[in-house]
Amino acid sequence: MQESGNARETALITGASSGIGLELARAAAADGFDLVLVARNREALEALARELHEAHGTEVRVVAKDLAAPLAPAEIFAELAGAGVRVEVLANNAGVGTWGRFDELDPEGEMRTVRVNVAALTHLTALLLPEMVRRGRGRVLNVASTAGFQPGPLMATYYASKAYVLSFSEALAAELAGTGVTVTVLCPGPTRSDFQRRAGMHRVRIASGTLAMQSCATVARAGWRGMKHGKRVVVPGWINKALVQSVRFGPRRLVSAISHRLNDRA
Repeated sequence: MQESGNARETALITGASSGIGLELARAAAADGFDLVLVARNREALEALARELHEAHGTEVRVVAKDLAAPLAPAEIFAELAGAGVRVEVLANNAGVGTWGRFDELDPEGEMRTVRVNVAALTHLTALLLPEMVRRGRGRVLNVASTAGFQPGPLMATYYASKAYVLSFSEALAAELAGTGVTVTVLCPGPTRSDFQRRAGMHRVRIASGTLAMQSCATVARAGWRGMKHGKRVVVPGWINKALVQSVRFGPRRLVSAISHRLNDRA
């Protein structure tokens, strides 16, 4: 996208205040996009907006919203429509998770995971996708995880939510073939970010360095590049690619047991 001589296009990125979302914003700005940045932390978004404007001349609209609120996607859509902002790229990156045995976790935390990772992603896509299809031009980038390829004991809701994102994205990509609109799902493995701390994953094997972790910048660049090329599924890193393939062919009971061990405390 962003052909020479055309007006600047706009990318909307959720969860843009930190981690992969922040690095997606940097990648988009470097690629000549104006931005709509969505997250709860207005101060962090405004700091990023200043950085990107100074570095690239990027025009940035900051939208401080909690995507766990059921009305948030509709409010974002209404704000953009009222301002005449047309979104060419939608990057659904916002995600949350919790760690622990499901029956011992706070139900509200589990429902928050579903609302952010599944409901908000689906709702924003449903609101913005029809106009892309009418124009015959647009891209959707959904951030899932290698977790989406397997069940995840001790993070049951999070893994299930990412399985939804993976399946939903692949289905949309097939439906939209030939429309000029592409859907890409980014499935990173363990990534160095603040997610593990926020999820309560203290001393958990998968987050303790026993598996090679990629940087958020590496993951974001792989996802952005794959989206631009219209790829349906992007799994950054050869180790993650190998793990995904092994999961597909392994017995489900064994896959669950291995996942359980990796998600347990070291």
